Amino acid sequence: MISQLPFSEVVKIRFRDLDAQGHLYFANYLVYGDEVLGAYMEELGLNIMDPLVAPCLIFTVNIHCDYINEIGGNSEVRVAVGYSRLGKSSADAVFELYNSGDGTLLAKGGLTQVFVDPKTRKSISIPAFYKTNILKLQPNLVG
Repeated sequence: MISQLPFSEVVKIRFRDLDAQGHLYFANYLVYGDEVLGAYMEELGLNIMDPLVAPCLIFTVNIHCDYINEIGGNSEVRVAVGYSRLGKSSADAVFELYNSGDGTLLAKGGLTQVFVDPKTRKSISIPAFYKTNILKLQPNLVG
């Protein structure tokens, strides 16, 4: 299966990411989705790693994951990310994890981001340049 999401990276499953049963610890599915989403956000021009110069903060206010197939140690997964909804001050991002070898869908989920002013900590509009860059890759989304 091939993802239709606009960005992906391959992640190697490390021993430290496993649980006592030898498969990926459940919370790490979310970590992988979040890490690759962060890389995608940087690719779109939104660097939030330095809060002193970032145009906004982003709060994750909801996150979920559907576990479809087991992920064992010493394997690689392709994590694909994108957006499914753009609002005024919030957006829904989605992620999918695939077996890097055969393309089997392993998990899928999403999270809701709220864009926040760094000083007031109140929600603000999604930065225009960022929304424009998302829509260039996902023109089907309503901005």
